[in-house]
Amino acid sequence: MRRGYARAEQRNAEVRAQLAPLAPGERPPALVAAAVLAAALGTANLVALILGVEVEGEQPSTIGVLLFCAVMYLATFGLWTARYWAVLGFEALLGLIVLVFSLFLLRASNLLAVAVCVPIVVIAGWLFWKLIRVMGRIQAPQRVR
Repeated sequence: MRRGYARAEQRNAEVRAQLAPLAPGERPPALVAAAVLAAALGTANLVALILGVEVEGEQPSTIGVLLFCAVMYLATFGLWTARYWAVLGFEALLGLIVLVFSLFLLRASNLLAVAVCVPIVVIAGWLFWKLIRVMGRIQAPQRVR
C-alpha cells in the first residue's frame, strides 16, 4: 500500500514540476470558455427574468434570479482575471451540472431529453477536466530565472 502511494506521489510531483505558472494576462482556452459560459448563464437568466419566462407555470423568484446572475457575473470576473477561488467555484458548479444532468438521463423518457442531457454532460465534463490543469497552473509557484 505504501509503495503504491509513494509511486503515485512521485508521479504527482513530476506533473507539478512540469506545470508552468500562468503568465500575467495569460488566459488558456478553457479559462476563456468558462468565463464566456458564466457570462452567458448570467445574461440568459437576466433576459429570461425581464421577459417574464415562467418555469413550470410560475414566475421564478426575482431575488433568486438576481442573486444567481450576480454570482455568475462575479465568477466571470474571477475567471477572466484567473483567480483560483473563481475557478474552484466554477468547477463545483460544473460538477453539480454533470451530476444532475446524468441523473436526468436515468429518467429520460424520450429522445429529446437524451439529446439535451448528453451534450450538457459532455461539455460540462470536458470543461471540468480542462480547468483542473488551469487551477494547477494558477497555484504553481513562480520560478526564479
